[in-house]
Amino acid sequence: MNVNGAINGASKTGENPACAPFFSILIPNYNGVRHLPDLFAGLASQSFTDFELIFADDASSDDSVAWVQANARQTRILSGSENCGFVSTVNSAARASRGRVIVLLNNDTQPAPDFLAELAKTVCAQPGAGIVAAKLLLFDERDRIHTAGDLMGRDGIPRNRGVWATDSGQFDNSEDVFGGCGGAMAVRRELWEALDGFDEEFWMYVEDVDFSFRAQLLGWHAAFAPAARVFHKLGGSGGDELSSFYVARNTIWTLAKNMPTSLLLSHSSHVLRAQLSIAADALRNYRGSAARARLRGQLAGLLGLPRVLQQRALVQSRKRRHDVEIDRLLV
Repeated sequence: MNVNGAINGASKTGENPACAPFFSILIPNYNGVRHLPDLFAGLASQSFTDFELIFADDASSDDSVAWVQANARQTRILSGSENCGFVSTVNSAARASRGRVIVLLNNDTQPAPDFLAELAKTVCAQPGAGIVAAKLLLFDERDRIHTAGDLMGRDGIPRNRGVWATDSGQFDNSEDVFGGCGGAMAVRRELWEALDGFDEEFWMYVEDVDFSFRAQLLGWHAAFAPAARVFHKLGGSGGDELSSFYVARNTIWTLAKNMPTSLLLSHSSHVLRAQLSIAADALRNYRGSAARARLRGQLAGLLGLPRVLQQRALVQSRKRRHDVEIDRLLV
């Protein structure tokens, strides 16, 4: 499917340097050519067209770049010569972008036609929201929720609100959440630059939770836009072993870097119990490669603590919210 005609007008606003587009849509990609027709068809159908598209390819070995060149020629392509990881790819795309609001969109998604329009409504209606979370639904079961905004537990474990539930309107109110899923969320440029984007040490996974935590500490809040719907091919851009390792490691780092000291102390038993439960479950399933990867991730998380604790000092020094307020955000 050739979508040039439908997308061509999207970047016209950006042709004048004095008039930045409202949205910069960043699409990180690694060997995702099979997903691109669905993604770009969704982008071509958008009712809100004040955006630029940046396709950031992380040294793919498939025909992803060639497909975009042939089918969406107005898209700006950033193509790396070596694999740098999801986080670095997103950060590079953000630095190249010009929009007032950054939209992160996974290559294995398809946005509904009013996705950007609904994001824009929430961005404009809630100036204190540095992050706007979309509603992610499963691609093949479009009434089933993947996430209606991210949550953070007092045990240090991030959660997807409403995960696997049938979407029957129970999350149709616009309300504050802890953060947004990096597969489909908007971030004000002011906040993105204040936090210097994602933490590149994370490489991939949980970087969005870390970013949201830092934003909350800085005094911003995250809003949920229930009508901004995106359909996600769950697991389409990552593998079990990869996700098991990086989620285990980066969850520990997120907690160590961001959780205020008083809350770490008061919730220490919950945190310890959660980590021991993860390790015990992995040991019970040790023959599985994902379980072994999870244990390696926990070990890497612990070994990386000296560096993370140095980062913690800076993060906590910038904190603008009282610990009691942060505790109210946790579940």
